[in-house]
Formats: sequence, C-alpha cells, structure tokens
Amino acid sequence: MDISVRDIGPGDLPVVTRVITESWGGTTLMVLGSGKEVDVLGLPGFIAEAEGEVAGILTYVEDADGVEVASLNAVLPGKGVGRALLDAVRAVAAERGIRRLWLVTTNDNTHALRFYQRYGFDLVALHRNAMDRVRAIKPDIPAESDGIPIRHELELELLL
Repeated sequence: MDISVRDIGPGDLPVVTRVITESWGGTTLMVLGSGKEVDVLGLPGFIAEAEGEVAGILTYVEDADGVEVASLNAVLPGKGVGRALLDAVRAVAAERGIRRLWLVTTNDNTHALRFYQRYGFDLVALHRNAMDRVRAIKPDIPAESDGIPIRHELELELLL
C-alpha cells in the first residue's frame, strides 16, 4: 500500500474535523506544553492518504521545548500510516533545527506506547494523576479504558 503525506490545507477542515471528532469526541484536546485545551483545527499538521482515501492525520505544536505531537490518528492502523506521519513531522523539526520531538499519551494507551517506543521514542516522564487536572477542564474523558483506570500522562520524546 502506497501512503502519501501532505500538509493539511484549508479545504481539509471537514475531513480533519470528522476524523478527530470520531477519535477524540471533539476537536479540542489537552496539550501538555501549553497546559491548555487547544482546538487542533488551528494547528499545523499532515494528512496521510492511501488509494485516494484519508488514512491518518497528525497535528502538532511548535514551541521553545520542541515539536509536540498534539494528535495522531491512523484511520488504517497497522499499515505504516502512523510511521509515515511521524516521519513527516520529524522532517519538519529537523529542517528547523529543532532537537526534540515529543508527545504525551495516557497510561491506558498500551498500543500507542508500544508503537512510539518501536519508533524510537523514550519514556521520559510520568505525570502522576495528571488526568484529574485534565478532567477538571474536560470532564467527558472516561475514567477507564479497556479495564485500565486512566490516571496518568506519560511523556515520550525523540531527540533529533
């Protein structure tokens, strides 16, 4: 399967809205770097396509700490979509001389933790009970997933 990756453009907002909302229940997500709720529709990012269909979306935030992956959604999991999207944002960071690519996931997201570590990310911080703070802002986040209580944020980084 050939996967192409391109920048998100203004005409992509409907599909980005659909994919993000289906995955996250809305387009606003917590971004650790800012400590705030951010509408990902206003962030730069990439769309992966395969056979003319949207295969995945990645959005990111660039700041003094590096490039933080705000969201990564592989519509076609297990096909190399996530890797292609991470390669694209990694290239942006490298082009700009940024040395740190990082992201945050929750303790229950075992599939993502495995994927990110296989890509080369290192687990660098545990933000213990961070989901209490996040739920104060976004109370609709579930208390558990797949039988695992969602309590902590795990920070991973890839030094470039």
